[in-house]
Amino acid sequence: MRGMVGRACTAGLVIGVLVTGLTACTGDAGGDENGKGRKSGKAEAKACADGTFAWSRVTKRDRLTGVSDPEWLGEGGGSLQNRMRRVYTPRPSVRADGPAPSPAEILFSFGKKTGDIDSDARTLAEVDGDTWAFTDARLPAPDLDDGRVTPHAAGEYVQYAGVREVSADFRYTCPDGRTVSGHARNWTVDISGLTDCDERPDSALAREVARHACP
Repeated sequence: MRGMVGRACTAGLVIGVLVTGLTACTGDAGGDENGKGRKSGKAEAKACADGTFAWSRVTKRDRLTGVSDPEWLGEGGGSLQNRMRRVYTPRPSVRADGPAPSPAEILFSFGKKTGDIDSDARTLAEVDGDTWAFTDARLPAPDLDDGRVTPHAAGEYVQYAGVREVSADFRYTCPDGRTVSGHARNWTVDISGLTDCDERPDSALAREVARHACP
């Protein structure tokens, strides 16, 4: 794998990555006067084929996902024992205001826009062989214990983890002129590092670490 929907129709609740308008929960438990069942409700809405995406307001932001309490190490450093606690869980998100392609197709187009997917294929359905974690609408957050760092000098350290989150608005235009608007979000880079509470934070991520961990 390169690079880096569940659905319930109960009381109007949709669980999982949401793309509105893809399906409708319809049905009628009643029947006609002869006891035969009858169909009711609106026809299921479907996304058009061969549409085109236009992306706007693309943003990238480093998000802190986990941080440890400060820990003092003596001369020569060593392994840190304090475990990180989670402060944010990144999740892929896709939503649209009408019938749209699948979340994976939307994320494929988004990944090409951000440069996280390198492919000449026009759609994910046309891809032959390659796969990308970026198109997985259920991509799990990275484990906080991955990429732990061992310092080799004395000091009071805080270990942290983060991701680079990307988001953008999209407009999907059908060949007949119909359009659907929406928003997508995903994460790309798995970040890990150390900081010292005595040092001046030099980035937005470092300042967030200090707010969570330093006195």
